Formats: sequence, C-alpha cells, structure tokens
Amino acid sequence: MFFLRYLDVCLVLATAPFVLVGGLPTFGYAIAAAAWLLTRAGNVYLMERVRRVADPKLRAGLQVAAMMSRLWLIAAAVIVARVAGSKDDGIMAAALVLAAFTVYFAMSFFTRGGELTPRSPARGRPSPS
Repeated sequence: MFFLRYLDVCLVLATAPFVLVGGLPTFGYAIAAAAWLLTRAGNVYLMERVRRVADPKLRAGLQVAAMMSRLWLIAAAVIVARVAGSKDDGIMAAALVLAAFTVYFAMSFFTRGGELTPRSPARGRPSPS
C-alpha cells in the first residue's frame, strides 16, 4: 500500500535517468521535480495536521488552503521553468507535473489517501435516531 500511495514520487524520481540520457531539458525537469516533491511532502505533513483538527469547518478550510497553495506553487514552478529556462524547459516541466498528477489522482482512488476518517462497515439496519 505504501508503494501505491507514493507512486507519483516514484515516477518523478524514475524519470530522471531518462531525462539525462535522452538529452531532454534538465532545467525544466529539475524545477518541476523539486516543486512536485516539496509540495507533495508539504501536503503529507499538512494532511497529518488536518487529521488532528476537531472542528469540521477548520478542517475543510485547511484542506482547501493546502490544495490551493499546492496548485499555485506547481503552476509557479512551470512558469519559472519557462521564463528562466526555455520554451522546452517549460514544456518539460508541464509534462512532468501532468504525468505525476495523473498518477497521484488515479492512485488516490485506490489508497483512499484523501479520506480523513476510516469508514466503518455498515451492519444491519440503520438506526432510526
């Protein structure tokens, strides 16, 4: 289960040799990989903190803030790769982030990483109260 939960991180790290050997834009890869790994680690940390919050409104607000900040940081990394590097670096950064997000999103359905409380199996009939 641990491997599936971090399959996106494995994808980002496993792509490095192919980028280096294939002569692909390394600057764009480095910026995108660093941004993805840092925001992924930050997201794991924040979700652990969110699990400890009792107030549902505060919990929801923290989750939205974590998601939006991660989105903005990743978008900024792609823009930085394009502006500081070249057009190819920007495309490389966007492609890496898109691939990593696709894997992260798909695996979140299997690992239930976004679920805050475990579901208890339904037994019997629902109570009337």
